[in-house]
Amino acid sequence: MTLVTIILFLILILAVIVIFANTSPQFGAKAEGGYRERIINSKNFINGKFKNIEKTAMMTKFNLIDMSKIFIKGNTMPGFSIPVVKCDSIEQKNESAIKATWFGHSSILLEIDNRKIFLDPMLGTVPSPLSWLGTKRFNGELPIDIEKIPQIDAVLFSHDHYDHLDYWTINKIKDRVKRFYVPIGVASHLLSWGVGESKIKELDWWETAKLEELTFISTPSRHFSGRGLFNRYSTLWCSWVIKNQNTNIFFSGDGGYGKTFKEIGDKLGPFDLTFLECGQYNESWSETHMMPEETVQAHIDLKGELLMPIHWGAFKLSIHPWQEPIERLLKKAKSLNVKVTTPKIGEPVIFNKSIPCSKWWNNKS
Repeated sequence: MTLVTIILFLILILAVIVIFANTSPQFGAKAEGGYRERIINSKNFINGKFKNIEKTAMMTKFNLIDMSKIFIKGNTMPGFSIPVVKCDSIEQKNESAIKATWFGHSSILLEIDNRKIFLDPMLGTVPSPLSWLGTKRFNGELPIDIEKIPQIDAVLFSHDHYDHLDYWTINKIKDRVKRFYVPIGVASHLLSWGVGESKIKELDWWETAKLEELTFISTPSRHFSGRGLFNRYSTLWCSWVIKNQNTNIFFSGDGGYGKTFKEIGDKLGPFDLTFLECGQYNESWSETHMMPEETVQAHIDLKGELLMPIHWGAFKLSIHPWQEPIERLLKKAKSLNVKVTTPKIGEPVIFNKSIPCSKWWNNKS
């Protein structure tokens, strides 16, 4: 009788979880109709799921003791309030310059050709569907209060993971965004959150979209997707190329190191500026997230001029010391003569004019 009770209790818990995941809006929605057909017709959708170009394991090894360390603070989180440069408004003062403002993690407000392009804007406090699940932002402040963010010409998302695509953020900014550009499948999430269909453009790998003088190209990355219990690989993931007549920019989103970087560099490079993932890595998932030394090599493969590391400095999503990514990257970059910018959150990088390089994570600058 006791065994039956336990089994029934576990079934009840599972049922509650499934119902919650299928009814709570933050989990997004499944693609239907023409959006589903678009997925099925993609050459990257094979046997019911999206595939990486290279063979990619979610976990290359599993160590339970190692994984349990993610719940231990230690030096995986800063012991001080990391600096955030505040501003009352975000306006381009030099119209001919390219300006990038880092909001922490992978969120970047890019100002180019008098347009504001937000890359993976995750402005919430916790990268999770539930406020109590996961660690909070290292510094709860943003460079600008979300209510003061001006009209955004375009938002580009790389994939649908919670630390990149945030339900709360979308609800706060959707009425101030003219256009959303997303990988195939992600539109359904936005539609379920009240974003108008006419404002969303889905792209497969190597497809191009135009915003007047700007060109956005969805390029491959080596990663995965999914927001629920059973929908992994159901939407596409990508990196982005953003270019105009004079400037070529690469944004990695998430992804492990692989041959695609060189292919993108050969086809679409060289790049004036690369925003590349550097942080929240682990040997156990080394094929879906780059190590810092691989980030430098990816920049070289892309034929990049200036490297700005992202995907660090805001959230604890792995077990490495929180400042380790930037320190390992700078050591490798120095040995290979790669130019790196290390802005504080909110500190503008103005290409070819103001390139911040302070070591602010040491709490000495």
